[in-house]
Amino acid sequence: MSAITLGAVRPRFRPRRISPARWGLYAFILITALYFLLPLYVMIVTSLKPMAEIRQGHLLALPASPSLAAWVKAWTSACTGLTCEGIRTGFFNSLRILLPSVVISIVVGSLTGYALSLWRVRGANILFGAMMIVAFIPYQVFIYPLVRVFSFTGLGQSLATIVTIHTIFGLPTMTLLFRNYFASLPVELFKAARIDGAGFYQIYARIMMPMATPMIVVAVILQTTGIWNDFILGLVFAGRDNLPMTVQLNNIVNSTQGERAYNVDMAATLLTALLPLVIYFGSGRWFVRGIAAGAVKG
Repeated sequence: MSAITLGAVRPRFRPRRISPARWGLYAFILITALYFLLPLYVMIVTSLKPMAEIRQGHLLALPASPSLAAWVKAWTSACTGLTCEGIRTGFFNSLRILLPSVVISIVVGSLTGYALSLWRVRGANILFGAMMIVAFIPYQVFIYPLVRVFSFTGLGQSLATIVTIHTIFGLPTMTLLFRNYFASLPVELFKAARIDGAGFYQIYARIMMPMATPMIVVAVILQTTGIWNDFILGLVFAGRDNLPMTVQLNNIVNSTQGERAYNVDMAATLLTALLPLVIYFGSGRWFVRGIAAGAVKG
């Protein structure tokens, strides 16, 4: 067969024309990306500039002589009120609040969701509905009653108090996520385990939780983001010795005397947001999988 014949039988693919609707979609995505990335860009370049360069007013210009001095000062010696020990104290306080709050809320929420999805507990639907109603009530409504309750019990402002608060407010969301995920699993697994003699906690620990890795990642990201970024609850319930990083950041930005060090403010803000960003970008694939898996059944 000649080359002409081969060329004649080859299918001809015409390039697809991009429709106006698709151009509009691309434009929308580009504008949205710029909307969120431009402030981040300004924060990064400002944090790398000395104050002499910032005073020139070139907001979007790259730093002529990049320096990490502002980052070092924000971490070690920026004033957060009466003390000038940087934002590192708030970082470790936030870790002390975050770790037990995330672990306890996920354990209790997954256990509750497991019970509500596979064990037919009397009044389970009423309990689940009540938890969902509470989840959509603004938590600011509960601040004063909770202050009175913890004051009456003698706990007051302490690490145990703020951990308890974050655990309580995280339970409805954690229960909803794990209930929906466990309800989407084949019920035959649960029945087979029951026939083999496994009890409530054995099925939970040996079968359900090992299969719930995507949902655990989702729960960790949601709880980490919510707890790490919290300001008002930490300010009210943590106490002076346990103030989280967000409160320390507010003190750095709003208690500056003399010249305002914008580079230090931007560096402190980026340091505060660093941990949730690292967790999210490091586990984004699992986050999408977990959200999709938990949305199969309601």
